[in-house]
Amino acid sequence: MQYRNDKHGNPLSILGYGCMRFTRKGNSIDIDKAEKELMAAYHAGVNYFDTAYIYPGSEAALGEIFERNGIREKIHIATKLPHYLIRNREGLDKYFGEELARLRTTYVDYYLMHHLTDIAMWENLKKIGVLDWIRAKKESGAILNIGFSYHGNTENFLKILDDYDWDFCQVQYNYLDEVSQAGEKGVKAAAAKGIPVVIMEPLRGGKLVNMLPAGAVEVMKESGRGWTPAEWGLRWLYDQKEVTVVLSGMNSVEMVEENCRTASEAVAGHLTQEDRAVIKAVREKILEKEKVGCTGCRYCMPCPKGVDIPGIFRCYNMMYIESKSNGRAQFAQTVGLTKEPAFATQCVQCGKCEQHCPQNIPIREKLKEADKALRPLPYKIGINIARKIMFRK
Repeated sequence: MQYRNDKHGNPLSILGYGCMRFTRKGNSIDIDKAEKELMAAYHAGVNYFDTAYIYPGSEAALGEIFERNGIREKIHIATKLPHYLIRNREGLDKYFGEELARLRTTYVDYYLMHHLTDIAMWENLKKIGVLDWIRAKKESGAILNIGFSYHGNTENFLKILDDYDWDFCQVQYNYLDEVSQAGEKGVKAAAAKGIPVVIMEPLRGGKLVNMLPAGAVEVMKESGRGWTPAEWGLRWLYDQKEVTVVLSGMNSVEMVEENCRTASEAVAGHLTQEDRAVIKAVREKILEKEKVGCTGCRYCMPCPKGVDIPGIFRCYNMMYIESKSNGRAQFAQTVGLTKEPAFATQCVQCGKCEQHCPQNIPIREKLKEADKALRPLPYKIGINIARKIMFRK
């Protein structure tokens, strides 16, 4: 197992265990199966385990397994504050107390503000006293490191990053998300500040393994490397020195063993030019299904009316690269849940964006198409409700 240091010099395994997708038996987690998988990872050198308040049964399962095996002091637990459920200072203590009880511990090694999509969410937390609360928890030793997980656009990520002295951050990042969400720009900005970067969705929830087009799989096979699609995705991340930990939601011992083997071999800078060419060719095969040839260059931005043009097109493409539901979910997170609306319906047809587009995309026409596909009536209603909850005053 390879290790990279956190902000304070503590070694973290470059493979972290994402604990959202444990196998379930009926309505509960199959605790015996989860224990075998977790302990296989632990014995292979994994020391970072990521969960959250809203992952059904996950915190309690971890607490039971770690206590049963007597390894709490030998591993790092990361869990998250469900800020979207909290309206006052008392709520901070309530949910944190519940998490400690579930985890059967007196402290959390890495604690995150969960699922921020806009700096406004962080500002709302500050209004109810989160800064003093964090300070008190760190001074008491109940929280050792404070961070945030993020699902918005790059601009808002950078604002949140610069607003506080964070100990770490967690972002969605993979070879399809180089210019979306926090993106490469955000990852490098965090690393430049000395802030460890934890990666979630390195394989897009398995889609970069199970939903690859045949042409992409063939490109990987022809490389002669003998790496699985999962290994290609993980190695692309480990190749970057800015990445600290890569989370994987492993739900079989075989998966644990494969990912641990990869994490024992991969070091920053290990990919060759030929390897990077393979990843580029795979990405191109995946993108053959896209509806708009947007590269995310952002020459069209800023839109005078606030429309997130590249963000909308990325989600529209995702509907056809992966699935309609995933594209719409990505849209809700990265476009629908920014404090300042960024919808295509704000377009006033000025055409300034088209004057600067290197791809000569008929942006105004494509925005209408994208909005119709991404926001059918049920999604419009759902996004509006979520906005009222997330940005309540």
